[in-house]
Amino acid sequence: MPAMQLVFTHPHLVVVEQMRSLLQREGIDCTLRNEFASGASGELAPFDTWPELWLLDDADYDRANRVMEAFQARAEGPEWHCARCGSSSPETFEVCWHCGEART
Repeated sequence: MPAMQLVFTHPHLVVVEQMRSLLQREGIDCTLRNEFASGASGELAPFDTWPELWLLDDADYDRANRVMEAFQARAEGPEWHCARCGSSSPETFEVCWHCGEART
């Protein structure tokens, strides 16, 4: 059985969940750990209680990092404007946050 490898950690569970969803859409199997560890903060160093994303197959490590880096680069890109309602949405959104119109 291939070894598991830590690929991502962050203090906010929602960010780790977003990365997990991103990797799963790319066909990269991963699992979440420490999602309930925040209660141990104080007994452990805070970063030791952060949610963690682990790859089920460490052979996916380089690919997973490329996928996450590309996503993060897009997140830092310019906002786009909805053709229907004119609202601005972050580069990473595929639909308008305001009206749900698909990005064109």
